[in-house]
Amino acid sequence: MTTETFDASVNANLMATVQRAYHASFGLSTIKGVDRSRAVQAMAQALKSYSDDILEANTLDLEASREMAIPELILEWLKLTPERLQTTIQMLQRLGELPDPMRRVMTASYQLEHSQTYSQLMPLGVIALVYEAFPELAAIAAGLCMKTGNTLILRGGTEASHSNSVIAQALQSALQGVGIPEGSLELLPTDQGGSLRDLITQDRYINLVIPYGRPSLVQQVVRQSTAPVLKSGMGNCYLFWSPSGSLEVARWMIMDSHQSEPDPVNAIEKVLIHPNQKPSSLVTLFNSLKEKGFTLKGDANLVAEFPELRSTNDSEWSESYLTNTVAFKLVDSVESAIAWINQYSSGHADCIVTESYQESRQFALGVNSASTYINASPRFSRNPGRGDAIFLGMSNQKGQRRGLISMEALTTLKHIVQGNGRF
Repeated sequence: MTTETFDASVNANLMATVQRAYHASFGLSTIKGVDRSRAVQAMAQALKSYSDDILEANTLDLEASREMAIPELILEWLKLTPERLQTTIQMLQRLGELPDPMRRVMTASYQLEHSQTYSQLMPLGVIALVYEAFPELAAIAAGLCMKTGNTLILRGGTEASHSNSVIAQALQSALQGVGIPEGSLELLPTDQGGSLRDLITQDRYINLVIPYGRPSLVQQVVRQSTAPVLKSGMGNCYLFWSPSGSLEVARWMIMDSHQSEPDPVNAIEKVLIHPNQKPSSLVTLFNSLKEKGFTLKGDANLVAEFPELRSTNDSEWSESYLTNTVAFKLVDSVESAIAWINQYSSGHADCIVTESYQESRQFALGVNSASTYINASPRFSRNPGRGDAIFLGMSNQKGQRRGLISMEALTTLKHIVQGNGRF
């Protein structure tokens, strides 16, 4: 193995870590699917064996974070319960049982003369996960990367340093035990791993960066990274309640969307209401939400009519609350609702309550979001009960991948042309 030269201003530990992951990616990409699945199962067993150590480390992180006055939101994301850890173990076990997504052969959309052209799904190479709190994300991302033949570099936040270290140690021991190349899973400790900018500008070695956390972290990565970025979205999803829409359906969609724990990925935080909705229906909805502990806000017109609502400011319509807070606004048509959502929504999951087929189609095609929900809750689950998929999060961007971040989002296509010797 050759030793590359690098900028002396970049942290040496970071460069060594990145280069290990880069070189390991070539070996990992050639390992058979059955062996990668076995490695995922070994990671699940390792997490189970290390459970007490992981929970103890998480307690240390929580105590230190409270002393540093870390926001309650981050503490909630940081707190690992036995149930959350067990769910993560079950997700890895399920991942290990899913079919191998790699090497799938697909007919190409074009053919050259005297040859056969086809495409195959291939690993991206090296993926960096930059995440805030959520210590279990390391294991979920590691499982997804192992199934897709990608090496993974973890860069967690300071608030979860103890948890992240023990989880990485457990996962690395599992991979070593089943013969996976060293460097396939790397952790960059925040106290000795260099700056975030140093990591995400290593585009020579890193093929994809996935930021996960508050919008401020995601935007920082998007601004600074020279490697491709797969943005994740969280909160600030919109619901348009049309005149024909059911009160009960609207109420259920809002409440259910906030049940995704611990992170409100697809939480409905803004509701656009048509003026033809009955005031009594609004009162019923407001009272139901307040009884469940929601904080309610409204635009000037609604606050004037319903003084119990708190006033909003202009900037809030494009910002995530990431708490049980919902803001309401009057709009005069489905066209106005679509225009408002396209300007202010986070763009990964937006919804409509309506009994009109024409209106639902207009909304679904007109809203510029990764996914739209019609009379259905957008509630997010990393481990859905149906289908062959585990999800890391939701992407709201166009270009790299859009929508649910699954195994397929961590792959790329290779086009192969097989000639027949004639020319």
